[in-house]
Amino acid sequence: MNDPDKASAPRQRLLDTAVRLFYAEGVHAVGVDRLVTEAGVTRATFYRHFPTKNDLVLAYVAHHDRVIRTIVTADVQGKAPDEALTAIFTGLSAYACSPGFRGCPFINVAAEYPDPADPVRAAVGAHRAWLRGTLHDLLAAAGHQEPAVAAQTLLSLRDGILVGGYLDDPATVGAAIRQAVQATLAAPPRA
Repeated sequence: MNDPDKASAPRQRLLDTAVRLFYAEGVHAVGVDRLVTEAGVTRATFYRHFPTKNDLVLAYVAHHDRVIRTIVTADVQGKAPDEALTAIFTGLSAYACSPGFRGCPFINVAAEYPDPADPVRAAVGAHRAWLRGTLHDLLAAAGHQEPAVAAQTLLSLRDGILVGGYLDDPATVGAAIRQAVQATLAAPPRA
């Protein structure tokens, strides 16, 4: 039952419930009793699909990873590398300024799992490594002289977008993001 494409209806209800509750309230704030009640399943069904709550948390992180990968793939489809980078960050700023946005689900869960050796934190790290690699490849294809440095800069910018979109005025976030991405793309190589 670990194949997300062949998920049973109860497993999917559990995951959907976790996605909603974990994002709105935090992972540690939501107990198994509440998850099974709101998903309409038994504890036995929960543990059949997720042997531990952390297994459900890993599925939650994997869910968000799939969503982001799908969005990024769509954003870059058929675009020149610099246009693809701009599209990624335009999409991120729109997402971060949307109603109901409560911050980055990866940053939020990482804050609850501070141990870098924890499998949940490792899953967050794997997502970030994928995104950093994607940005690096696009920057290299765009001819940036220091794609590794610029990719890290853009990843940090992404983190700022997802915090700023939650805390700041959405009108100013979008404009600042466009300027920062363009400045990163146009940055001359270091001497």
